[in-house]
Amino acid sequence: MRVDLLLTSVFLACLVVMPAQAQNNNNRCDRDCLIGIAEQYLDALAAKDSKRLPLAGGNVRYTENGQRLQLTDGLWNTISARGSYKLHVADQIYGQVVSFSTMRENGAPLILAVRLKVDKQRITEIETIVARSENGAKSLEAMGKPRDAFERLTPTNERSTRPDLVRTANMYFSGMQLNDGKGKYPFADDCNRIENGAQTTNAAGRAGEPRPDPKTATRYSAMWSCREQFESGLLHFVSRIRDRRYVAVDHERGLVVAFAFFDHNAGPARQFTTPTGRDIKDAGPAQPWTWMIAELFKVENGQLHEIEAILERVPYGMGSGWSSWEDAMSDKMQWPR
Repeated sequence: MRVDLLLTSVFLACLVVMPAQAQNNNNRCDRDCLIGIAEQYLDALAAKDSKRLPLAGGNVRYTENGQRLQLTDGLWNTISARGSYKLHVADQIYGQVVSFSTMRENGAPLILAVRLKVDKQRITEIETIVARSENGAKSLEAMGKPRDAFERLTPTNERSTRPDLVRTANMYFSGMQLNDGKGKYPFADDCNRIENGAQTTNAAGRAGEPRPDPKTATRYSAMWSCREQFESGLLHFVSRIRDRRYVAVDHERGLVVAFAFFDHNAGPARQFTTPTGRDIKDAGPAQPWTWMIAELFKVENGQLHEIEAILERVPYGMGSGWSSWEDAMSDKMQWPR
């Protein structure tokens, strides 16, 4: 058996067995409880008052953009208010909740992704990604609220298993990393992606700008559909997608949240041949750097519909602060501890 298939089999087996064990905890926090704690966290952060939090003792682990800090350090020093955009994904099986929201830092808008681990209704872990994108935060707030699909329940008889939801999301990362234009891409016709508040698929071009043909273009375009972008073979600027941690799954709504890193090696990835035989040279970033990313997928009937991401540029090869070095450098699937 190939090593990658073996790892996938082990991963899926763990996903099947571990939730049953998690359900034995009588103090398990349900969806409303998890979202309530997430709201409590955002309110406490905006007020710079950690005493408002239901913390599990004095050793709660806190990271901010991959750096381990003391709780109340970092963003806690500069935050000034909550924003108007918020989106919560609660995983009541593993006791985790991920929140995408806008905030104010000394009055300037920013975007925040926060993962809370909750045990016996107490916070044990806090992981934060801060994307200081003022325009992105303003764009999210201009939307008014998250897309309806993220709240829509999947009909009971159409719900995928938890392992299948994660496997479909992982096909997105694997297809992007392989970048051969020939993969099995699980995109629905209505697939649409927003990154830091900007529409990065099916986007309108500038006035008078023609829509590039994905079969002949030499540069990737946000005007293309999800499928066209992958089939173009022009996703060369992402050389590796690693530390793929699937941190929250809402089975009833078909939602999967992954935290990961997109590396740009600025070396071999700049020269490649597209699926239609076009030789591309000196394309993409000219210096190595990495996106730290939180990405949310809406999965129904084995296909990706809505995608929303929060991302911040970080030093090349940086880790999350939650994985071993080996796992941080790996593109294997990982699941909550």
